[in-house]
Amino acid sequence: MIAVGVELLNKRDGDALLLLLDGSTDWIRIAGLVADIEKPVIVAVDDPADLEGAAEAGLVPLALNKEKAPVLERLQEALLEAAADEVIRPNGDVVAVYSGFQQGRLDSISYLQLDERMRRFTSRDLQQIESSVPLKTIKAVVDLAVDIGREGREGKAVGTLFVVGDTRKVMEHASDSGVDPYRGYNKSFRYLLDPKVQEDAKEIAQLDGAFIVSADGYIERSRQMLEVSHDDLKMTKGLGSRHWAAAAITLKTKAVSVVVSQSTGTVRLYQNGFLILQIVPTNKAIKWQEFSFEPPQAGGDD
Repeated sequence: MIAVGVELLNKRDGDALLLLLDGSTDWIRIAGLVADIEKPVIVAVDDPADLEGAAEAGLVPLALNKEKAPVLERLQEALLEAAADEVIRPNGDVVAVYSGFQQGRLDSISYLQLDERMRRFTSRDLQQIESSVPLKTIKAVVDLAVDIGREGREGKAVGTLFVVGDTRKVMEHASDSGVDPYRGYNKSFRYLLDPKVQEDAKEIAQLDGAFIVSADGYIERSRQMLEVSHDDLKMTKGLGSRHWAAAAITLKTKAVSVVVSQSTGTVRLYQNGFLILQIVPTNKAIKWQEFSFEPPQAGGDD
């Protein structure tokens, strides 16, 4: 199957070969099978520990952390991460080899045409933001917001707002909209770069109010109502009160706002009262293309 994938990639002049695997394997042997490819060969598994030795073999390792997820979801996550890491172009073509029918057995090949929506915010995009908030904090908040916008929670669309940085000034314009689940907790339970805290935040995002996040990545408050004037704002028609509040608080403070639209899942970043970046939902980003391909004959010259 890998040999057929290599042949297809070369014939179609694709951008990369993606091997979606169920665990560790002989990376040296894989490297030998794909030696004729000049394009990146991405090997994606769920557990990062299973990727040991892959990079040394000249492959591009990718940890998904999507154990037990459907194969299509794992495949899309691999493409998203590869695009975010700039291994593949957001509108590139990828040949994927994976276990479509039986776990542990490579039995399926797809030729995938990506479109621009496969793109996540990358570090290059975020570096455009001139802010005292560290890049890693903004990136963590954006990635979390994208997950919320794409997945929702328990099948329901979720909209929410994160206000990051300039915490003391932001708090001057905030008041509780309900019981704050984070109030009184140790900082270790409020560190937004921790995956466990991110999962908790997804649950709380279903409730009314904004998250207020410090520049170093700690949730200082949740369920906050922002009380700021909208008088000096110029906003796109159709955006709701959450977006107006997101923009207004950045006009009054040096914070950056990250807002998720409940109706569309679109994520928007505001600074100094202006929209500076946005990303659209990615749940329909894969375009599948049927193809006719004759596999290489064993023992042939090609």
